[in-house]
Amino acid sequence: MLTVDFDYFDLQPEHVCLDLGCGEGRHALTAYLAEGTQVLGVDLSHQDLKTAASRIGDMADYQPKGKIQFLQSDGGRLPLADNSVDRLICSEVLEHIPNYIHFLEEIHRVLKPDGRLCISVPRAWPEWVCWTLCDAYRRTVGGHIRIFDALHLRREVERYDFKCTRRRGAHALHVPYWWLKCLFWQREQEPAIVRGYHRLLVWDLMAKPWITRLFDRVMNPWMGKSVVMYFDRADVFESAK
Repeated sequence: MLTVDFDYFDLQPEHVCLDLGCGEGRHALTAYLAEGTQVLGVDLSHQDLKTAASRIGDMADYQPKGKIQFLQSDGGRLPLADNSVDRLICSEVLEHIPNYIHFLEEIHRVLKPDGRLCISVPRAWPEWVCWTLCDAYRRTVGGHIRIFDALHLRREVERYDFKCTRRRGAHALHVPYWWLKCLFWQREQEPAIVRGYHRLLVWDLMAKPWITRLFDRVMNPWMGKSVVMYFDRADVFESAK
């Protein structure tokens, strides 16, 4: 399940692409398919990185044309040189981080002057519903510790000489699933309605039927579970106008 629109992200041969907080590697492994791209997935979780690395072999059927590696590191203290990254992904990460400003500072430091950044966070109002339905949802170890106002986050990022060039919603179909999960969070066994909705999401992911794609397209602008924002350096954006 991809949150980043790689057509818009514009990966080019020889680009260095950093997936910051890569988790199990869904975006890093997709970037690995692009010709000549050097991909680095960084995360604090050793177990998630093991899972991500184990999936490299699974990509062989897709004939990846790049290079990839995974590294365990604190995203607020990256072992990378200044201005060394062409494309940077930070998807569904900042809502987990106590001091997310450190991440923004590191992003500013490592991204090249002509680099492009994609950040996504959960949309505020569906997330608020989850918090309201189930207190344990946000108290889970490693869970979400804040609800972002996307406009406020955009302004925070733009303080570091970035300009937002595109904003979109994603994964509206997933919102009711998480509401149901929260509603029945305390059950030892998930009820049939939750299991059935999960099967719907798997079917949507694998088959991409027109009806669920249409639902997402119509609902994403205001109900998409994720708000996805793309940034260029402000001076690059102004010179391109």
